[in-house]
Order: sequence, then C-alpha cells, then structure tokens
Amino acid sequence: MRLMMIAATIGLWPLMGMADTVITSSRVTEWKAVYGRIEARDLVPARARIGGTLTELAISEGDLVEAGQVIGQVFDQKLEFQLRAIDAQITALQTQLDNARVELTRGESLLERGVTTVQRLDALRTQVGVLEGQIAATSAQRSVVEQQTAEGAVLAPAAGRVLNVPVTKGAVVMPGEAISTIGGGGFYLRLAIPERHAQALVTGASIVIDSAGQPASGTLVRLYPQIENGRVIADVEVDGLSSAFVDARVLVRIPVGQRDAITVPVEALITRSGMDFVPVRDNGDDVVLRAVVPGDVSGGVVEIVTGLNVGDVIVPADGECCNE
Repeated sequence: MRLMMIAATIGLWPLMGMADTVITSSRVTEWKAVYGRIEARDLVPARARIGGTLTELAISEGDLVEAGQVIGQVFDQKLEFQLRAIDAQITALQTQLDNARVELTRGESLLERGVTTVQRLDALRTQVGVLEGQIAATSAQRSVVEQQTAEGAVLAPAAGRVLNVPVTKGAVVMPGEAISTIGGGGFYLRLAIPERHAQALVTGASIVIDSAGQPASGTLVRLYPQIENGRVIADVEVDGLSSAFVDARVLVRIPVGQRDAITVPVEALITRSGMDFVPVRDNGDDVVLRAVVPGDVSGGVVEIVTGLNVGDVIVPADGECCNE
C-alpha cells in the first residue's frame, strides 16, 4: 500500500502548483472524416485543327505546358499539292497579265496614230483588270491554304499539366480530334459528403487536410445544390496543393456541427499501465484517481469521453495520498 501511495504521488508531480478546477462542459466542433479528390479547375482538350498525320508529338502525361505552346504537328500532304497547283495558276495568270499589259501599251500607241479604236483600247484595259483580279483572288486562296498548313501545329489551349495523351506519333487524326487533355486554372479538392451533413456545411468554413502526411488547412468555397447518389458535392481551396497526381484521394476532416463535451488540461491526464486517470476530489477532502477514456487533443486540452462528470473537481498533487 505504501508503494502504491508513493507511485500515486509521483504520478501527480506534473500537477504540482495547479489550482482546483471545477469541470464544466464546453462546446466543441464535431468533425467528419471524408476523402477529397484533387481535381483541376479546367479540363481543356488540345484538339487538331486540321486532319492528317501526326508527325510530331512533344508532350507526354505529367508534363507542364504554357498557353499557346506547340505540343504537336499535323501534316496533310494534300495541302502541299494545293499550294503547288495555286502557284502554277498564279504563274500562268501573271504571264497572261504581262502579255495583256504589252497589248494595252501597243493599243494606246496605235490609238494616238488613229490606227485603232477606243472600244478596242477599252477591251484591252478590261482584260488587264480581269487578270489582275484573278491573280488577287488566287493569291487570297493561297493564303487560305497557307493558314490551313499553319494550323497543323497543335497548341496548348491553357497553361497547366498534361493529364492524358490518347494518340501516338504517326497516327492519323481528324479535324477536332483531341490530341491531349490539359488540366489548368489551378487545382482544388472536390468532396462528396453524405447528405445528412448538408445543413451543417457553411461556405467559408475551415477544413483540416492530411496531404501526404502533412497537416494543412483549406477553405470550403463552393457547395453544389444538386445532390448526387446521396452525397453533397463541395469544393475546397487549398494553398500549395500538390498537383503531381490528379484525382488522388486525400483525407479531409470537415466540421459538421457542435456538441457539449467535457475537457481537461492535457497535464491533468496521468497514464499508468496503459490506463488513463485524472485526480479528482471525492467525499470532501479525499483525492482519488478516476479512470477515464480520453478523446481528441486540441489546444492544450483533451476531451474526456467517459469517466468524469460536470461539477467534478480536478485537484493538484500536493503529496497527499490518492486512492485509485
């Protein structure tokens, strides 16, 4: 018995100097553990603007790209043939125009000598104008084909990370076909929370996040009104959220309400042989070690799930005997 008294006194040494404390209940936040999924705010496909063969592919899954960066090249040999045909047409029209201008100059000289008529000279001028218009139209047509050739470059529509590349180099692609999918606009956590907690969710609430084993915090920024499969969809903004793995699951704790709880200072808790005790005053001046079941620890206090009641008095250790 004396050894037990000595052990009890030694166990209470951390409480030396503490004043008696009357236990009262306090409001604590109740947390719900769910899994969030890292998602990109914008999922934008990079599409081929023309059809042809994918001759170059400069990206792979996981690469970071900038908006407007060339990530691939589509080549259509028919466009090259069209350019050659248009160049031949322009050459032929230019030859006809040169000849028409020579005829017009000769006609003007003949008109001065009275050999030809004004009607003949007007016809020559008209022919020159028609040929000049045909050359301009053919040149514009060539510009269109040149633009189509330039659109063979596949551009990244936004800055972000390449999430998917469904094609390979040498593949034949059609106009509008997706070459890759890029996640951009920032990353956030998307939560699917049971609908019974929907009324307790508030925009702007602080969220506790366990990202790669490192605790972090975020803010609930959006609640979607449509419930899907019995779950409320919510978005959480997190500063410095890792985007190395998109669609990765992250453990998140969200506040779903408040309740009354009994809390005591952490230093009031005594652990012996795997059991937890709190020294309380019982029957006047008697001090006993009350067995308790502790809960979460936060801010220097620990929640007592069972073992203590409101109104119990926690006493400091002053060397007096404590009965277990």
